[in-house]
Amino acid sequence: MVVLSGGHLFTDVNQGAVAALIPFLVSERGISLAAAGMLVLASTVSSSVIQPLFGIYSDRRPIPILMPLGVLTAGLGMALVGVAPNFPLILLCVVFSGIGVAAFHPEAARYANYVSGTGRARGMSFFSVGGNAGFALGPVFTTPLVLVFGLPGTVFLALPAVLMAAVILFDLPRLRGFQPEPGEDADGGAPDDPAAWGPFARMVGVVTLRSFLYFGLVAFVASYYERVLGTSPAFGNAALTVMLASGAVGTLCMGPLADRFGRRAVLGVSMLLLGPLVYVFTLCSPIAGMAVLAPIGAATIGTFGVTVVMGQEYLPGRIGLAAGITMGLSIGVGGLGAPVLGHVADGYGLTTTMLVIAVLPVLGLLLTMTLPRRTPEVRTVG
Repeated sequence: MVVLSGGHLFTDVNQGAVAALIPFLVSERGISLAAAGMLVLASTVSSSVIQPLFGIYSDRRPIPILMPLGVLTAGLGMALVGVAPNFPLILLCVVFSGIGVAAFHPEAARYANYVSGTGRARGMSFFSVGGNAGFALGPVFTTPLVLVFGLPGTVFLALPAVLMAAVILFDLPRLRGFQPEPGEDADGGAPDDPAAWGPFARMVGVVTLRSFLYFGLVAFVASYYERVLGTSPAFGNAALTVMLASGAVGTLCMGPLADRFGRRAVLGVSMLLLGPLVYVFTLCSPIAGMAVLAPIGAATIGTFGVTVVMGQEYLPGRIGLAAGITMGLSIGVGGLGAPVLGHVADGYGLTTTMLVIAVLPVLGLLLTMTLPRRTPEVRTVG
């Protein structure tokens, strides 16, 4: 599990690096904020929207080699962003990196399931925290490299990707040993189990709105610090890191809370808190803003696992489809909001953009309140 979570970390570092590079690309390559939003969208679409396709294929024919290849591709693509001479090539590198991210996740999640044994919830949480930590560490790794070496410093991002891919490749025989024999494992409910498509669709709407909020913050928090609060790009990326790191803590906390108090309750409280918190953030100084970004990150990112579980409970006979939509497709669709918010930022300023973002969880709360108070239990999550 350490190897799998480590691979998750060094894969998702590259997604965090996209956000960290945006202020530098705006200032040194002269791209607009709308173009910056397009980079976030490209990263999201390539890493999330096509992820279910890899999942469907690997369900039929497991391909464990996708784990080291995914880590390697994700790192190499991001390493080339800083040396790409123009926006189309930068965009292409971001897409290439995102494809590596998409290739890694389904197969790694499968083996995380195998390795977890009977403690699947705890094991998958540990696996997920690797990704949360990677996204949070993306700015930590990337910002010093760019400050010291300029944008070409991104080439050093290839080193951890190569090393982690080698570790996973070396460990593949041991990981294969955890794979059950055909017919030994149950993969959840039967295909004819009743599916609550209405609640599932509304829950996906909440996930999409949460993704609009999440990717909007990821794309523009650092630029907000630089342009509105007058700090350096490094300070802005530090604030973004605080938000993302708090999300990793929230991931570990929200699961047990959802088990104790209910999925809808935890999701609803997070939506209830997020709007006021984002509004308060627009009133804060740089240091106070960091303090507010911490609960924003915990409330936003911490419910990602909760909604995956809800989706599987609404579709007990199609838990693979439910996971693919809640983890990949709906989050990727949420990334469409980044370029829209970028146009708002270009036309009306980043403060107005943050106020627009603050409205999104209000809509999410209204949708959450339409969900059933209790969801059916999945017999076995595979």
